[in-house]
Amino acid sequence: MTETVSGAAQVARQRGRGKGLKVERVFSTEGVHPYDEISWERRDVVQTNWKTGDTVFEQRGVEFPDFWSVNASTIVTTKYFRGAVGSDVREWSLKQLVDRVVKTYRKGGEDNGYFASPADAELFEHELTWLLVNQYFSFNSPVWFNVGTPSPQQVSACFILAVDDSMDSILNWYKEEGFIFKGGSGAGLNLSRIRSSKELLSSGGTASGPVSFMRGADASAGTIKSGGATRRAAKMVVLDVDHPDIEEFVMTKAREEDKIRALRDAGFDMDLGGADITSVQYQNANNSVRVSDEFMRAVEEGTKFGLRARKDNAVIEEVDARELFRKIAVAAWECADPGLQYDDTINDWHTNPETGRITASNPCSEYMSLDNSSCNLASLNLLKFLKDDDTFDAPLFAKAVEFIITAMDISICFADFPTESIGDTTRDYRQLGIGYANLGALLMAMGLGYDSDGGRAMAGAITSLMTGQSYKRSAELAGVVGPYNGYARNADAHKRVMRKHQAANDAIRSVHSHDRDVHALATKAWDSVIKTGEKNGFRNAQASVLAPTGTIGFMMDCDTTGIEPDFSLVKFKKLVGGGSMQIVNQTIPRALKKLGYQEEQIEAIVEYIGDKGHVIDAPGLKLEHYEVFDTAMGARALAPMGHVRMMAAAQPFLSGAISKTVNLPESASVEEIEDVYMQSWKLGLKATAIYRDNCKVGQPLSDGGSTAKQGVADKASAAAAAAEVKTVVVERPVRKRLPKSRPSRTTSFTVGGAEGYMTAGSYPDDGLGEVFLKLGKQGSTLAGVMDAFSMAISISLQYGVPLETYVSKFTNMKFEPAGLTDDPDVRMSQSIMDYIFRRLALDYLPFEKRSAMGIYTADERQRQLETGSYEAAAEELPEAESLIGTTNDGPAEGAIAPAKPVSVESASVHEAPKGVHTSAELMEAITGTAVDSPLCFTCGTKMRPAGSCYVCEGCGSTSGCS
Repeated sequence: MTETVSGAAQVARQRGRGKGLKVERVFSTEGVHPYDEISWERRDVVQTNWKTGDTVFEQRGVEFPDFWSVNASTIVTTKYFRGAVGSDVREWSLKQLVDRVVKTYRKGGEDNGYFASPADAELFEHELTWLLVNQYFSFNSPVWFNVGTPSPQQVSACFILAVDDSMDSILNWYKEEGFIFKGGSGAGLNLSRIRSSKELLSSGGTASGPVSFMRGADASAGTIKSGGATRRAAKMVVLDVDHPDIEEFVMTKAREEDKIRALRDAGFDMDLGGADITSVQYQNANNSVRVSDEFMRAVEEGTKFGLRARKDNAVIEEVDARELFRKIAVAAWECADPGLQYDDTINDWHTNPETGRITASNPCSEYMSLDNSSCNLASLNLLKFLKDDDTFDAPLFAKAVEFIITAMDISICFADFPTESIGDTTRDYRQLGIGYANLGALLMAMGLGYDSDGGRAMAGAITSLMTGQSYKRSAELAGVVGPYNGYARNADAHKRVMRKHQAANDAIRSVHSHDRDVHALATKAWDSVIKTGEKNGFRNAQASVLAPTGTIGFMMDCDTTGIEPDFSLVKFKKLVGGGSMQIVNQTIPRALKKLGYQEEQIEAIVEYIGDKGHVIDAPGLKLEHYEVFDTAMGARALAPMGHVRMMAAAQPFLSGAISKTVNLPESASVEEIEDVYMQSWKLGLKATAIYRDNCKVGQPLSDGGSTAKQGVADKASAAAAAAEVKTVVVERPVRKRLPKSRPSRTTSFTVGGAEGYMTAGSYPDDGLGEVFLKLGKQGSTLAGVMDAFSMAISISLQYGVPLETYVSKFTNMKFEPAGLTDDPDVRMSQSIMDYIFRRLALDYLPFEKRSAMGIYTADERQRQLETGSYEAAAEELPEAESLIGTTNDGPAEGAIAPAKPVSVESASVHEAPKGVHTSAELMEAITGTAVDSPLCFTCGTKMRPAGSCYVCEGCGSTSGCS
């Protein structure tokens, strides 16, 4: 770490600046310490291993405000309290944690001339303390980890590195990344300066190219991650679209994903964090292509595009722009990488072009600035500023922004950095990243749809006010302690960008009274930015980003993270003393009241949502209000362009960009991904990433089978239909019982040393109709659970649930016992369920269906090695009559029996959600939570998305973002 450089107070005096800030009391109460305004309670924090039940963390008697959730106190205790557990120096109260941080910030402000008097410094301390303990905002995780401890005072979560076309620079890249990963942060860089594999070295040989060097960096990141960190290393790799190796770069992760599938099907553990995933390359980085306006116009026009040598910029190859764009979309369809970064848009909003271009971003793409720089983040909890009359308290929000920006700038005065060059750049340009969380919950509580003109206008106005107020305070700070060191050479460009933000604010068209007042205050803020900035300059080159807010979002008890919509309408709440309960989001009753519903109606709608997980056909809920309750997943999932349009509403008011993934259903086409990337460019986004459900083996995210948006896409016609009472024919599945005497097959098996027996009974026409499993002693809990499971599967099969549905859901399920089996066709198994349904697939599914799922017999795998094909030659095939799954006159295996029509005097009768066949799918439909989402490395809880990462609601661990 480099040493802290101080002395801002001396510089300010030399320049004849002001005498310090006069701090206004806004939040705290005069004569009362913020701690004394709230009630505190003691709690026990105990975490157990999700596999073994062993206690992995225990700290009893920790102290938190009584309104903090159990989840929030658990995350803070396990993540942020410092000192060895059980020792005298271990922190045990939130007061100690907040004091450790806030008092360090106060001292930094006093030492560097920020405050007019000691009284102002004390008031600043109280205001900041009040905001933190009342969950109005939070600093990013490195602040809680490091500030006020003997550790280096690293406060930044986001880093951008640089690498040149030399071996010294490449090796230094590995080293610098390693130190950043060790400290729990992430880094990004652009590799486009490295010569391509199509260019010559000075010695006459051919260059290796950037993709080859990515392997070494990826291995380094994976090693550091496995050396004790609780999450994967976070990194971003960017390559310019005109680099000659761009096609190889585009396909790297897609090809590796093919390997992952092949290894998974061979029985290897390829889940996120699995034992065998480390054998696959490029899994520790997000990849992005940096595209230019020239390239995007060539895609539109269908013309050629030149790939250029790194040394002399000469065109060494021309490619069809549309074909290259198509390859990018195909790769993203296959594995979610690469995303796009729009270079000309990014640099058009750059405040420091005289210093250098912006070439890269941090791992989540929200921080974009100079090479060898870092950014300190903090996020506000928007729902805290919603008043009792359901209007947004814009003046209070603006005051909070002032305090937070001041604190963030002070942190740069005492912060340490992982390299000298990063420290120099950060102190010279003082980049900050204020942002917010809980936008989705705020809009719902205000009765505004996320994908609506009103929702976007509100989000745009809030974002404009946040950034305008931040730069206003930055200009005021410049009058006290001086502008950033790089301001003089970039003054004209910085002021030009401020005018661009102001023009974007003036272009906001208010939709409701909700956003009109916020927009008016934002307009005043931008007027002050221009006037005060002209006089004083600015203290900070950048002010705002929208980060994922994973762990800190839980610390603030936010319902939604960053700019994201609500994930689902039903969540699991952790209870004091252990356990959890399923509850309907508490924002929903408030939203319904705002929309004009009475208490009795609200109770009925909430009860319906708790049962179904969605609002479709909720009693008394008007069709025009459905959009208010649209979510990222589940029955009424937002359309992909709904995400893009929301990002476009906020982007013109951010110094940086937005960490967010555009979710697409599994059925999405390559053309839809192309459209998302193209429209993102046209709408002025700086970066876009997509995720298609189930496109990755290691970290799948299912869209959840549910009743979706059927019947409500055309709201006008749906409303007319709902008003009309008519006879509706509802098709119901009919149970097809097995005959008294039926053929069956009994299989003994061993999985990881555990022995069991499976008996499968079938219809005379050869379709599977029942499964019986015997494990453990008769009368034991395990035997009882397996009996119940067998009964549920058997009845479902008889009602027509296809066997392949179960095979797709239960194969690759991982839990103990697992390991070697005694079955030559299934040599390795990740669990008993994995084995059972692979065996059933081999016994009862035709080759075409199971081969699509990668399930083959030992003979078929051997045949593929010898001939290149799994299929037998024609002369090897058995007679058609004996093929599994073929029938003469009965229904095929798993077919649904003919439905009986039912006459119902209602227009709103629904059976189980369409596409829902299993209990697993039903759970997805109810909660919107992916049943096959990645498991948390720490506690085993299913994770959920936060920006372009995943975050655990149980313990706060993330898959790569702070």
